[in-house]
Amino acid sequence: MWPESRESLPKQFIPLIGQRSTFQSIVSLVGDPAVFDTPVVITNFDYRFRVAEQLKEIGAEAVILLEPDRRDSAAAVGAAAAWVAAAREPTTVVAMLAADHVFEDGKQFAQLCAQASVAAAAGEIVTFGVTPDHPATGYGYIHPGARLARDPQVRRIERFVEKPDETRAREFIEEGYLWNSGNFVFRADVMLEELQRFEPEIASATAAAVSAAKKDLGFVVLDHDSFAKARKTSIDYAVMERTEKAVVLTADVGWSDVGEWSAVWRLSPQDASGSSLRGRAVAIDSSNLLVRSEEQLTAVIGLKDVIVVATGDAVLVAHRSQADKVKKLVERLKAEGRPEATEHRRNYRPWGYYQSVDQGSRYQVKRIVVRPGGRLSLQKHHHRAEHWVVVRGAAEVTLDGKVEHVHENESIYLPIGCTHRLANPGKIDLELIEVQTGSYFGEDDIVRIEDVYNRK
Repeated sequence: MWPESRESLPKQFIPLIGQRSTFQSIVSLVGDPAVFDTPVVITNFDYRFRVAEQLKEIGAEAVILLEPDRRDSAAAVGAAAAWVAAAREPTTVVAMLAADHVFEDGKQFAQLCAQASVAAAAGEIVTFGVTPDHPATGYGYIHPGARLARDPQVRRIERFVEKPDETRAREFIEEGYLWNSGNFVFRADVMLEELQRFEPEIASATAAAVSAAKKDLGFVVLDHDSFAKARKTSIDYAVMERTEKAVVLTADVGWSDVGEWSAVWRLSPQDASGSSLRGRAVAIDSSNLLVRSEEQLTAVIGLKDVIVVATGDAVLVAHRSQADKVKKLVERLKAEGRPEATEHRRNYRPWGYYQSVDQGSRYQVKRIVVRPGGRLSLQKHHHRAEHWVVVRGAAEVTLDGKVEHVHENESIYLPIGCTHRLANPGKIDLELIEVQTGSYFGEDDIVRIEDVYNRK
């Protein structure tokens, strides 16, 4: 999903389809208290404040478990199951849903989760299969077998197959295979037993990580040393392809893992020419386009089956049939050391965000937005001075121990080496333009003295 999705802000936090991110859509999907309890979100430590902010935007609450290290989905599922078993009941039924997937018919999918919970309560591990509508080579496939007596719609899984080539994919469709959606429903203790059976090191590591977890600013932080001992592997390899308890329930509810831009085009509203235009975009004598442009006007003439994604610092142009090569492109950009491969111009922080506007050899200009109640760390710099111009709201500025209030159309100068802090005591977003002058502008020139968000 580059250039919109990058490591600093991955696709699950971006409104790819509609106005909400896929993460927000999944949280909303599990909002029916008749089916679901309060959700548990497990995410990487680096995304903790983004998760909290997106939950706040939709008025949702959740328990947030933080992975101190990236160990793939087996460790994530193990930790979540262990936490649920300890915090609630070992026999609690868990729906493990990917935050970057789309279910167009969310209400129907919620009912399928309720249906799957009956089989899960009986000790089965249910995965959702999807009837293929084209020979996709980017999905795994499931061969469904015998139907369960308690629910004939649920079938034993005879075989998992990893991503096939197009010829094999066509054969699978003819033979009645389903796509593997990678979403599961299981009893917490059953998943833990199977994980202990097949991957005892992962089971022990995640159990210890949960047992030694600590709370920090409302988050539950898994123990780093314990969690790091878990082997990196997916839950499919670790359990699902090895257990005898795997069953499948067909879920034809408009599912997609939104794995590439061509999927966004298929899922987005289209005009009479088959094109989906979003943002500042215009097309003439063109068809079957996906055009997304955040800031600058993007115009397309005389093209078809093309994807154009324009952000503030990068533009992607690709034929729709080649969308699966974006990953290869990003790998090349990383190898060349291009910061655009992983970082956005806009960088989110627990207090709001900042965005680079311009930069020269002796200056840098940023736009800074501080949410109501947000407070930056008390800090100083060795290599740069800063000028803050408030354009919206009112700023509370601490400068060498003295507190000042700076209002719209007012500014303040922060010399090199001074101790300072910016806060927003108001009810609306504080927006300001920051002009840095000096010899070095890296984020590692921030010396934090005190921080309400416990950052180093």
